[in-house]
Amino acid sequence: MTRKQATIAVRSGLNNDEQFGCVVPPITLSSTYNFTDFNQPRAHDYSRRGNPTRDVVQRALAELEGGAGAVMTSSGMSAIHLVCTVFLQPGDLLVAPHDCYGGSYRLFDSLSKRGAYRVKFVDQGDERALLAALDEKPKLVLIETPSNPLLRVVDIAAICRAAHRAGALCVVDNTFMSPALQLPLTLGADLVVHSCTKYLNGHSDVVAGTVISKDAALAVELAWWANNIGVTGAAFDSYLLLRGLRTLAPRIRQQQSNALDIVAYLQQQPLVKKLYYPGLAENPGHEIACRQQKGFGAMLSFEVNGDESVLRRFLASLELFTLAESLGGVESLISHAATMTHAGMAPEARAAAGISETLLRVSVGIEDSEDLIADLEQAFQAAAKR
Repeated sequence: MTRKQATIAVRSGLNNDEQFGCVVPPITLSSTYNFTDFNQPRAHDYSRRGNPTRDVVQRALAELEGGAGAVMTSSGMSAIHLVCTVFLQPGDLLVAPHDCYGGSYRLFDSLSKRGAYRVKFVDQGDERALLAALDEKPKLVLIETPSNPLLRVVDIAAICRAAHRAGALCVVDNTFMSPALQLPLTLGADLVVHSCTKYLNGHSDVVAGTVISKDAALAVELAWWANNIGVTGAAFDSYLLLRGLRTLAPRIRQQQSNALDIVAYLQQQPLVKKLYYPGLAENPGHEIACRQQKGFGAMLSFEVNGDESVLRRFLASLELFTLAESLGGVESLISHAATMTHAGMAPEARAAAGISETLLRVSVGIEDSEDLIADLEQAFQAAAKR
């Protein structure tokens, strides 16, 4: 994160209150607003369409990503659904990563089966496969890098150039990185989506999403449709998200430092069969990550060297890591992809994406790294016992 971005994050929404001079912007909880006269609405008339607190966080989100405008939505999935609603019609093609987040896969697969649009899941690290998909003239290309949960990295700039030549819009899911570590709009993307539930909020107490547009006209269209289908974020969630944004830079810095320590430990652990982290030279796309990211992040995954009983003993023995879905909070979480985040994918689809039955995904928090490593060590020791 640049110094300017860090300042933007810390100052998000501060000193905007002209009535009382509140340093922290107040929460406007009203659902409706009076008209000054017949057919004379104010700037806001109904909070589904516009809310003063949501206005503040949307401006902050757009500024952090370098966009022309942002829409805050009720969840990360509603942000992705909003993009598909606005830009895809029946018969249009969406090209998505074959190893994307399980919720995204489920949404695309289920709606394509209902005829809302067509979807093609592609290994976007395979240039030939990607170009073959682009030859089918998609309307929308979704990029997820690093991927969830295998941390594969693809070249945003190269894919955007190829997609634009094919006449497609490019949307990047930037949830794993956040604007602290990656700025897709500067690399050629048209849209950026986030599950704000994750790093942007950072405290595991808000469910929200956002779509950020490089083009002002697209931002207006997204806002119109968000109101139309009712997926806009709530005022209190907007307030909490603003609070989270202010600590984004120091949280990411500590989480990434902890992740590097844990990766170094896991590299020496015999019960780890395979480790996935963009900072590793052998991780797919490592060289690309060095170019397009400002750091390697705080997400990692590893395969346990053992059967389900070993996996169960390991998870049951953890004390500081919480077995839970989601990511990006101040607390360290661990999840089993096949039964949790990617349970919505058919087993054959998981296998094709390389998601094994012993894969665990870790979201590293801000606890002391020595304590986290000690917790992993005692859990591995318990797992090794028969």
